[in-house]
Amino acid sequence: LVQVLQELLETWSSSSAVKHSPAEQQLYISKAILICLSHLKEPEIASCRQELLTSMMEGVKCHLESSLPQLRRLGMVVAESISLKINTEGPVLKFEYEEDDETRELKSLLVHTPSFCVVPSLPDNDRSEKAGAALPLVPESNEKSYAAAPVMPDEESDAELDSDDDLMPYDMSEDKELKIKAPMYIRDCIDVLTGSKSEDVDKWEATVKALESLVRRNPAATREVSVELAKILLHLEEKTCIEGFVELRQRAQVAVLTTDPIPVAKYLTSQFYSLNYSLRQRMDILDVLVLAAQELSCPKFHGKTKHSGVQKPCVQLLPGSDSSKGWRRIVDERIKSKTQRFDTGQSRVELASHPNEFNSVAGYFFFPLIQHFDRPLTTFDLLGEDHLVLGRLVHTLAVLMYLAVNTVAVTTMGKTLLDFVWALRFHTDSYVRQGLLSCISSLLLSVPTEWILADMTEELLETQSWLGDVMEKDPDGDCRRLALQNLLLIENLKKKLEAVPS
Repeated sequence: LVQVLQELLETWSSSSAVKHSPAEQQLYISKAILICLSHLKEPEIASCRQELLTSMMEGVKCHLESSLPQLRRLGMVVAESISLKINTEGPVLKFEYEEDDETRELKSLLVHTPSFCVVPSLPDNDRSEKAGAALPLVPESNEKSYAAAPVMPDEESDAELDSDDDLMPYDMSEDKELKIKAPMYIRDCIDVLTGSKSEDVDKWEATVKALESLVRRNPAATREVSVELAKILLHLEEKTCIEGFVELRQRAQVAVLTTDPIPVAKYLTSQFYSLNYSLRQRMDILDVLVLAAQELSCPKFHGKTKHSGVQKPCVQLLPGSDSSKGWRRIVDERIKSKTQRFDTGQSRVELASHPNEFNSVAGYFFFPLIQHFDRPLTTFDLLGEDHLVLGRLVHTLAVLMYLAVNTVAVTTMGKTLLDFVWALRFHTDSYVRQGLLSCISSLLLSVPTEWILADMTEELLETQSWLGDVMEKDPDGDCRRLALQNLLLIENLKKKLEAVPS
């Protein structure tokens, strides 16, 4: 059993296995490790304690470096279980993660439940004798200790508990809560967030809560200080336990970016590849760019609708959301919108025509992000250890490509994006590969079919061959599904090519 456990841990702690094995296989190996641990006796654990510790340290490092939340949580659960077995007396390893059904199932495997044997029934006399013999004997010392324990009368205990009930509470029904007045001007907000007034916590909270609405109500004043305000919000840290601080800051950043897109987009994209930024700040920049691009590209709703229940599908990319699931919804909605249906449904929404504001600024969002991905910095290397940020960048480019449909720069963006995908198509991280396949989906859905068939015929055939290999050989299930979906889209394009007269 010890040898089997050591072989399983060797596979579990291999960085190559974590990167290239499917999630189902890694879950199977983790379950086998936990079952082996539940059957090990203390002498067996003592004989291989050091080997277990070494494997645990190597394995948890590989799993925590993964971009997939499922694999990270899997490594945490197994590492906690190993630590619990080898450190029976000292402190054990403990991670913070959200438990789900899979986690609870894994932890239940660590508890070894012995099989119960069926005991033949005994006669009544024998049964009573056996039961009497099985009763535990209480030592005399315990009896004395129980008898010596003082019993407090109920009246005395109640008197102590009710001793504070004589104090009459103050009548606060007519008291009014003092409300801090929020700033009325953008420059006042800047002074509160950066100047000496930032020490006033209540004023600071009121400013953070009111900033988004103030920016949207005063676009002219915002444009005068848009870049300065974007810089302040990018570096703004939470001073108090204000509820929803991250969301409030993000919404304010989106408001500033949509109010003055070009200079703020230039600033944010330039800071993405700058020094002295944390990975969290870089991913915040990507999220803000996506949300602002979505807001600029969606038409404004003016006037009343005939059917209030109809809602326009909208792309959403929230912090911490599963991008692969979001891309399933995005692509499915786009394919559904291109499908013809012949029925008499409910009356459609009457929308006033409105220009796509993302049309003139799409290039400022897209091209600076894709230019310097292969240039490592001292503390930031997208092609090295920072593959999590690379995955977020790839998914961001896919969303921007999707939102750029019918814009002037969409053809140039499509060509550049395809070259970017082709350079990274063999990346070892499955999250990055999912983003690359999402980029192909966005390209096929957003770039005009005529341009793809006329200027990208050779690239289209090479992409089709690569997608076929991904569908057959990629260990990740989401990658295989996205590759199949892209192949279906390419087949539709080829049918259009065959239908065009030569």
